[in-house]
Amino acid sequence: MKVFRNFSDYTSQKPLALSLGMFDGVHLGHKSIIDELIKVGSENNLETAILTFWPHPRFIFNPNEDLKLLNTLEEKKYLMEKYSIDTLFLKEFDEEFRNLTGEEFVRQILIEKLHVKYLIIGYDHSFGKNKSGNFELLQKLSQELDFEVEQMEAINIHENNISSTKVRNALLAGNIKEANEMLGYSYSVSGTVVHGKKIGRTIGYPTANIETDSIKLLPKKGAYIVEVFIKNQQYKGMLSIGTNPTVNGEKLTVEVYIIDFEGDIYEEQITVKFRDFLHDEIKFEGLEKLIEKLDEDKRLTEEFNF
Repeated sequence: MKVFRNFSDYTSQKPLALSLGMFDGVHLGHKSIIDELIKVGSENNLETAILTFWPHPRFIFNPNEDLKLLNTLEEKKYLMEKYSIDTLFLKEFDEEFRNLTGEEFVRQILIEKLHVKYLIIGYDHSFGKNKSGNFELLQKLSQELDFEVEQMEAINIHENNISSTKVRNALLAGNIKEANEMLGYSYSVSGTVVHGKKIGRTIGYPTANIETDSIKLLPKKGAYIVEVFIKNQQYKGMLSIGTNPTVNGEKLTVEVYIIDFEGDIYEEQITVKFRDFLHDEIKFEGLEKLIEKLDEDKRLTEEFNF
């Protein structure tokens, strides 16, 4: 997959079948667009491309908003490549770009610079200054500018439209299975293993503290069943997101106890994939009660069908 941050760097022998949007999460709704892009590209000898924005425009419009994303940039690129997209455009949402009207964007960017021949948009997508670009505008311009446009229907699960917001809300409610169902894969968090307070090792449950990307959404505080990946090896794990209230902790941490694992992994990159929610964060009366709960969590994790 080719990645471009600047349209002026882009040249191609083939015109494009393209879709545009944030694609945060690259969930099943996005996957349906990608599948249609690939089908159209194959049938019409077009390269497939996604035009997305990095950083997220909401960071620019609302700089004080504490927005968390479902994907880091590396995760988004990985998913796009996994789903066989040929070209990914990562456009900075700068002042010049945000002032383009919908029509200017189509004429100046999609047609003149990118030579788009087939455009696919989501069921609710709008673009351009003051959201002046929509499916109706695209239909009107397509005849003059010689491109085809298609609007995808919403993808539903349990009679609900899938959206990045709904995935985010499910994760924040601890509804891991619902979130994963909408994503089409297990939600993951990656990071570097850093030194913590090392309390876990004193009670028989040594944990790896994971330093995560600051823009990455963490599910709600609590305990989870996870898959852990270290140097391409897979393990079962119990993960905690919280402040360790039993030992009067204050800082939010992400800690994972890795079943049947021994070794020094400080400074290593690890990935955890969320499989199920165990329980909310609990403040126990003492370490004995905490250990009892950890024993129960471990039993449930070992019995979980991965």
